[in-house]
Amino acid sequence: MEAYKREFIQFLEGAGVLKFGDFTAKSGRKIPYFINAGDIKTGKQIQKLGEFYAKAYFEKVGNKKTVLYGPAYKGIPIAVSVAVALAKNGLDVPFFFNRKEEKDHGEGGVFVGYTPNQDEEIVIVEDVITAGTAIRESMQILSSLNSKVSAVFVMVDRKEKGKTDKSAMAEVGEEYGFPVYSVVDVYDIIEYLEEDESNRENVERIKNYLAVNGAKD
Repeated sequence: MEAYKREFIQFLEGAGVLKFGDFTAKSGRKIPYFINAGDIKTGKQIQKLGEFYAKAYFEKVGNKKTVLYGPAYKGIPIAVSVAVALAKNGLDVPFFFNRKEEKDHGEGGVFVGYTPNQDEEIVIVEDVITAGTAIRESMQILSSLNSKVSAVFVMVDRKEKGKTDKSAMAEVGEEYGFPVYSVVDVYDIIEYLEEDESNRENVERIKNYLAVNGAKD
C-alpha cells in the first residue's frame, strides 16, 4: 500500500471519521463501517483533510483552475479546506455551496459564495459515495446553473453496487460523463486493518458485507 494511503486511513481513524459497528447509510443499507466527515472537529483536522484532497486534486486534475462545490452540510467545510490547501500550493480556486432551504430575503437564492459562469468547470467535493444518492441530489441542485461538472472527489470509494452490479461511483461517472475520484477505497481499508490481528472481526464483517453488496466491476 502506498504510504499516503496508510497515512490517510490512520488520519480518518484517529479523527473518528472512520468507525466500525452497525450503521445505516443514506441509501438505507445496513453497513458495518461508517465514514463521517461530520466528525472532523478541529482546525488541524480539517486542515489535514483539505491537504489530502488537494493532493488527489493535483494528481488527477493538475493545475487546472476549476470551481469547488461543497454540498450542504458536510461538503461545506471540505470545499473550504480544499480551496485553502490548493491556494497554499499556488492554485487559487473559488468555491461555493448550497443552502438546504432557499433563502427568500437578503441576497436570496440557494447558493452561497462564488457564482460559476458557463465557461467554468465545477468539481464536487463530498465525503463518501455509497449508492450515489447524494451526488444525484447535487446534480439536481446544480442543474439551475449553466456550468459543467467535470469531476467528483470523495474520501473513500466504498466499492458498492449502485442501481446495477456496477459500483455506484462507476454508475455516477457513466450517467453524468465525469470521473469520480477517491483518496482510498474499501479494499485499502481492509488491507490496512489486516496488518493488526485485533481487527479480524471488523475485516470479516466488511468482507461479508461486500460479498452481498460489493460491485462486480
